[in-house]
Amino acid sequence: MESSFKELGVSTPIVKALNEYGYKNPFPIQQESIPIFLKGLDMIGQAHTGTGKTAAYALPILTKIHTRVPIQALILVPTRELALQITNEINKFSKYVGIRTISIYGGQSIAIQQEQLRKGVQIVVATPGRLIDHLKRGSITLDNVKFVVLDEADRMLDMGFIDDIKFILFYVNEDRQTCLFSATMPPEIINLAQEYMHNYQEIRLNKDEISLDTIAQSYLIVRENEKFKHLCTLIENNTKKQQTIIFVSTKQRTEKVFHYLKEDGFKTTMIHGDLSQKQRNSAIYRFRNGSEDILVATDIVARGIDVPAVGHVINYDVPEDPDIYFHRIGRTARAGGSGIAISLVSSERMDSFTRIMNKTKQNMHKLNEEMGIEIPVIQRSPYRTYYRDRPYNNSYNGSNNRYGTSRYSYGNNYRGSGYRRTPYGSYRNHNDERER
Repeated sequence: MESSFKELGVSTPIVKALNEYGYKNPFPIQQESIPIFLKGLDMIGQAHTGTGKTAAYALPILTKIHTRVPIQALILVPTRELALQITNEINKFSKYVGIRTISIYGGQSIAIQQEQLRKGVQIVVATPGRLIDHLKRGSITLDNVKFVVLDEADRMLDMGFIDDIKFILFYVNEDRQTCLFSATMPPEIINLAQEYMHNYQEIRLNKDEISLDTIAQSYLIVRENEKFKHLCTLIENNTKKQQTIIFVSTKQRTEKVFHYLKEDGFKTTMIHGDLSQKQRNSAIYRFRNGSEDILVATDIVARGIDVPAVGHVINYDVPEDPDIYFHRIGRTARAGGSGIAISLVSSERMDSFTRIMNKTKQNMHKLNEEMGIEIPVIQRSPYRTYYRDRPYNNSYNGSNNRYGTSRYSYGNNYRGSGYRRTPYGSYRNHNDERER
């Protein structure tokens, strides 16, 4: 039987704000988590993206903290985008309770953050690197922190933040309540919980079900050098003006796909780890408000960007890790909606995609036959090959076809024409996407 937010114990002013923003009934993760948190117990929550886990810890925190005591709650996250998203959500929930929340992340002037801190805040949402900078400067003290949340803990561990997390927790009173949320539960997460949590409760939603029921998954097997042609066809025929996220494996390929979509007249923006914070904020703002229909991105936004209107996710490059695939497609079908995920699978990536198909419980629809596209012969070479790697297939002909024109000569139009690429489509010069 479902309970209302008020029946779960959320305070009346917060419930009022929830009603105004259309939050009527708690999601399952909120049903399970809020009563545990309000009892003062430590907790591990496992839930996939789009399930409402921010409210699962934010609502009880807002119910329990005081308005005049500084920094009572600390929420650690892996990326600046997630920090901003969570802060925006908490500010909605706290509309009538006088609680101030700020984001602390690298890429923004530390002086601006120090000025915000001097005004007094009760909740800090932070990436580990920048929080440590403040701790060393003395501009943040954690003496009054009673609540600590590690959100997307598995990704923070993947990005190498484990030592930073331990450093930060050293400065927090042991008499605290700790909540950990993670989409997956590798042994490292359990070890972290056992070391820093006391008699914690576990909530594992959908732990045996990896894919989301409301996402229609399909794929198209294509040649690597024909990907962009088919990408444009999918966008034109399938998205129906719904917002679309296109995931690409590297920053360099993100730049290329973005520029050629722009040249072809698509309303497109992009985001990756080499952009400044101002550029990233601007890109997300334009995408979120509908100024741009398409966001081309690396996995830096596979988690942490919540745009409810996203109807399609297209995997331009198939990830090697199945979990990354599921985090990517979780950007659609948000908050109980439905969505479509399409993958462009080059023959060289069939092994990776087969692992993904084996891990999902749902059928994936192959699009080749209905689109009249012949499945290319899978050829694997033990030797590295070097491509000019423009996303178009210049041999694609047709009297009025934009893909056959000379303006798409890759070496003349993009400074990155000499990148080395393996037979499996990934560049050798990967850059670290870890955030500070």
